Amino acid sequence: MLDLQDTLAILHPALAVVIVFPLIGIVARLAWQTRQRRLQVADEGKSKIPPVVGQEHVQLGRWLSGSVVGIALLGLAYPIFSKMLKNEAWTKEPFRFFFVIAIFAATIASLAILYNARPKIWRAIFATLTGMGVVILGFQPEVFRRDDEWYVSHFYLGIAVTMLMIFSLAIVQEIYQDRQNRWRNVHIVLNSIALLFFISQGFTGTRDLLEIPLSWQAPAIYKCDFANKKCE
Repeated sequence: MLDLQDTLAILHPALAVVIVFPLIGIVARLAWQTRQRRLQVADEGKSKIPPVVGQEHVQLGRWLSGSVVGIALLGLAYPIFSKMLKNEAWTKEPFRFFFVIAIFAATIASLAILYNARPKIWRAIFATLTGMGVVILGFQPEVFRRDDEWYVSHFYLGIAVTMLMIFSLAIVQEIYQDRQNRWRNVHIVLNSIALLFFISQGFTGTRDLLEIPLSWQAPAIYKCDFANKKCE
């Protein structure tokens, strides 16, 4: 049976499986239908695909973007605060402890404002602040990043896809106002890359879960020789 510490540790992957990955499938399907409808209308003047798919794609895409940022923050919060509390960082490093709390609060607030911002300048500002907050939190010393294998790192790939989701959220209005479809093409290319990153997150996240022991197993597991793959 999981204790509280282990339950908190699996919240990030559990919510990713329950919320984010189903949304990815739905949004990807709506994106394909939206594009097919646009092409059919341009070629034939009509389409059997209902026009509402475009609106649903935008709405669920916004939910997906916010969910990805939220899941990323949750995934960073557990290692940061669990290790800080264990090491009594509020007495040893009080400035950094409260700075991290302030960054979490500012990042969440920036994301909320980004959702409601309309002028381009404000969307750019709060998208930048949200991204900066995620990066600053991600590079706290408590976060495991697999720096020597960044190309297969759950952290680095996760940061990349989170940045893409923030950018997608910020340019929604530009996509529909640009008659030359430049922003739409940018959106298609970047979110195709994001889809590949999401797939990689499924693999790297599963790998990392296999490597992280339950709290009661940790003392024995961490005595193993990881370089030679041996446990005595």
